Amino acid sequence: MTAAIEATGLTRSFASGLALDDLTLEVQRGEVLALLGPNGAGKTTTVRLLNGVLNPDRGSSRVLGLDPTVDGDDVRRRTGVLTESAGLDERLTARENLMFAGRIRGFNRVDAERRSDELLGRFGMSDRTNDQVQGFSTGQRKRLALARALFHDPEVLFLDEPTSGLDPTATRDVVELIGSLATEQGRTVIVCTHFLGEAGRLAHRMAVLHRGRLQAFGRPDELAATLWDGLEADVDTGAPVDDRTLALLHDVDGVTTAVASASGAHLRVRDRDALAVVVATLVGREVPVYSAIPHTPTLEDVYFAIEEKFT
Repeated sequence: MTAAIEATGLTRSFASGLALDDLTLEVQRGEVLALLGPNGAGKTTTVRLLNGVLNPDRGSSRVLGLDPTVDGDDVRRRTGVLTESAGLDERLTARENLMFAGRIRGFNRVDAERRSDELLGRFGMSDRTNDQVQGFSTGQRKRLALARALFHDPEVLFLDEPTSGLDPTATRDVVELIGSLATEQGRTVIVCTHFLGEAGRLAHRMAVLHRGRLQAFGRPDELAATLWDGLEADVDTGAPVDDRTLALLHDVDGVTTAVASASGAHLRVRDRDALAVVVATLVGREVPVYSAIPHTPTLEDVYFAIEEKFT
């Protein structure tokens, strides 16, 4: 099956400098990819290049098998974009904003009205159908903008900072909506963000951009394996282990380091299997073990380790 998105060596500069430098990646159909990085990392430039709004200085890309530099109109007919600023007309009502989006995409009035009402219902905004957008909260504007991006049922959805400016409740609502778009409909979704929480809840893989360069690409666990040797774990024995027990732990195959902690010992082990050997060894020496908890690196751990590595 052809990938939804393929980029090879994409490079783009502006008067202010190099915005994207030799970007190469592939996104599969139905995948949710988090494009991570601080402001100025190249995320928005990537979205514009993949939609044919900008042309690259070098390199190439394919979106749904099409070349955005040649077939930009066809690409945009099959993709949807939610920009960081909702870009709604505040003088129009919620329905009128959606109707306008439908009419410029070729929907007749009847179909545009039907689709508008369908989306407003799905996004929980039926009670605001005839209200002007100027009275909407930031969260309501984001939901309406997302509905507009979905009006033509795009195969690929680009979301640029979709929860920027939202309070925690609105953020949760928008993240849940985005997650349902991918899981229920098999849509390819690219989420550009510097908020790690939403990326962790939504994405299958992540791509980390730093100063225009792709510094890491893959699942968090894959990236963690390249950044750390082994796994950290805490063993609870009810009290700090003594020197004899520490020596015993150091002799266990697969244990890299062991130090006493307030409730037992903090270890670095080769893998989970080594932790099982640790527990068996301690129990065999009649040392009580109340828990043995491995700590898989979080998305935040991975992201900041990458940032530190390339800063």
